[in-house]
Amino acid sequence: MNDQAAPPIINYWHVWTDEAGISHQSRRQIRDFSLKSIAPPASPQWLGQLKQEGATLSFTVLPVGWIGTWHENPKPQWIIPLSGCWFVETMDGQRVEMGVGEISFGADQNTKEDSQGRKGHLSGTVGDEPAVLVIVQFDSLPIVHF
Repeated sequence: MNDQAAPPIINYWHVWTDEAGISHQSRRQIRDFSLKSIAPPASPQWLGQLKQEGATLSFTVLPVGWIGTWHENPKPQWIIPLSGCWFVETMDGQRVEMGVGEISFGADQNTKEDSQGRKGHLSGTVGDEPAVLVIVQFDSLPIVHF
């Protein structure tokens, strides 16, 4: 995505029921994106959000070559790539690259800035296509059972 002035469009299938109780599928588009930081001082990215009490579902498109700044996850959140590839580098130096369907749970709130000025994590795109991500963000830390 070289033209940051043009908001992205994400296509999806909408399964719905008509008045007669018959299910249908329609191709729809998510078009309501704003270019802004998800957690300042992180670099701006295309962000579209759907809200539900206690949780927010966001779709974000990280342009080709996008690399953010060091920041914490603003809230506990699941992050799932739909297309493209992205990376997360943590303060311990570990860098993980994730592609379609690889799930990340971000809960690095309350980190302390290190001697190199790093706090939280650094993330960005990998490769020659934008990374389209779904983010499910929670007001409080969910209970996870494995």
